[in-house]
Amino acid sequence: MRIVNTRAAALAAVGVALTLSMSACGSDSGTTTSTGSAGSSKATSPSASESPSMTESPSPSMMADKPFGPGCATVPTSGAGSFSGMAKDPVATAATNNPALSTLVTAVKAAGLVDTLNGAKDITVFAPTNDAFAAMDPATLKKALGDPKGLLSKVLTYHVVPGKLTPAMLAGTHKTLQGGEVTVKGSGEDFTVGDNAKVVCGNVATANATVYLIDQVLLPKS
Repeated sequence: MRIVNTRAAALAAVGVALTLSMSACGSDSGTTTSTGSAGSSKATSPSASESPSMTESPSPSMMADKPFGPGCATVPTSGAGSFSGMAKDPVATAATNNPALSTLVTAVKAAGLVDTLNGAKDITVFAPTNDAFAAMDPATLKKALGDPKGLLSKVLTYHVVPGKLTPAMLAGTHKTLQGGEVTVKGSGEDFTVGDNAKVVCGNVATANATVYLIDQVLLPKS
């Protein structure tokens, strides 16, 4: 009888041990599942919040801040002549650092307009490139260069209008510093200034102006 009782007691002890072990395993499993679920929730939450920014299209205001046009490829990527460099200087000074505007800079200096342009507040400049001056009628160019304070000054100030015009504001008729009016047609990144001048690099920021590089020189009507 004592042997039987001893065996029964031993079997009972083993059963209790197994029960406790299974309970402990079940508890660990539940804890792991709960933690895993919480971890999964934390892992997916940031990705859900980041997803809209990754797929979101650039806003119009962001687009309006960027230069555009095929001529922009000639602008240096760094230094004073780069977009970021020109944004720090007033417009006449900024133009001296842009290789594509060296002829315009020479004309502005000859006409005595450096201080006028640099000191102006919030203007838009339609800046003829070197190629634009090269395409100009030689006789007209010679005549203008021969009268820097008169005809040349009138031609150059005809390229300047009050206010910093964004691309969205560009189309329309604008009064120039010379006194005449210039009409701009187009939208988006395709604009014609005057009769035939095309914007080749637009929306270039300087400290006091917005610049649109054009492929022809504008001539005032009178």
